[in-house]
Amino acid sequence: MTDIFAESVPEDDGGEALTFSTTLRPSGFLGLSLKNGLLNLITLTLYRFWGKTEVRQRIWKGIRLNDEAFEYTGRGIELFIGFLLALVVLGVPFLALVFAVQFIGEWVIYVAYLPLYIFAGWLWGFGTYTAFRYMASRTTWRGIRFQLKGSAAKYGWSFLFAMFLSGVTWGWYWPAAERNLAEKIWDELRFGDRRIRFRMGRAQQEGVYGPYAIGWVGTGVGYVLVLLAFVAVGMTIGQMGEEPGATPGMADAIMLNLAIYGVLIVLAPFFMLIWAPYQAAMMRSIARGVSVDGATFTLKVGALSLWWLTVTNLFFLLITFGFLMPWVQARTARFLISRLKSEGTARLALAQQADRGPGSGEGLADAFGFSAI
Repeated sequence: MTDIFAESVPEDDGGEALTFSTTLRPSGFLGLSLKNGLLNLITLTLYRFWGKTEVRQRIWKGIRLNDEAFEYTGRGIELFIGFLLALVVLGVPFLALVFAVQFIGEWVIYVAYLPLYIFAGWLWGFGTYTAFRYMASRTTWRGIRFQLKGSAAKYGWSFLFAMFLSGVTWGWYWPAAERNLAEKIWDELRFGDRRIRFRMGRAQQEGVYGPYAIGWVGTGVGYVLVLLAFVAVGMTIGQMGEEPGATPGMADAIMLNLAIYGVLIVLAPFFMLIWAPYQAAMMRSIARGVSVDGATFTLKVGALSLWWLTVTNLFFLLITFGFLMPWVQARTARFLISRLKSEGTARLALAQQADRGPGSGEGLADAFGFSAI
């Protein structure tokens, strides 16, 4: 209780109430999905930087706060330059290791394994923070830019430490780590020079460990079921290969691989379902922790609705070989914004313009396969 009172938000200070709305129509992104998909094929995915920029511009334009649209001002060339810089950052250590193995010996791999593993974990966190910083700097509302302060290097160490503690606790530290990492981002976010805060006391009012236990235990049960299914499939195919006239070999291997993929596809919705309560609870928890002056936020998302969104998104991505990614992103944004509510007021009219921010960004996040949108 003491923490909750200590984290209490200011009283109404005469600012404006915050109302979120959206004009997004996912069907309007079908043509863009086809265009981006074809151009990515023609350019061997190099067009994705410009395609991603156009998707963000349209999604930002469809999100409104107090009936005024957000604007995304990033450019594809900035993402491309960030990607080239990331290639250097990731490529140099890899090439150095290759040359060391050739000229010194394979024992170098064992010596360098732990430092490289630590470096990769830190770099993942560093890249995540810089991606958010770039995206914030290219997001405006009423002509005022957002900005993310703080240190990407420190966030990288926090991320690495969170992964370590989650590993040694068999995953049980991760819910606390996820909220702590969210605090390090949201508490450093600014609208112009107006600070956005993350109140951990409010975030902790939303329970997450109960839903996490469902996912953790369910994953263990599911893992056993998957092993049993694989054993049953292997025995069935083996018996088929022993039948008179059967020709074992390549055909059996193909059948086994197809069966394995079939089992994974069938069980994937089950794993998504048992983790949906935790994912929904964490999203509600983080939204509840965010505040601006006297304005607080709630995200009214339930486990089943989030699960259905995730499953259907994955289904359409699979059957279209990823072509519908812009449609999926617009659909997801509409889902979240339509459930985002605010209480209290914020003095956003007092915000002063922020610096433009980094000249490039998201290269590391792109290399690691991470991108919010």
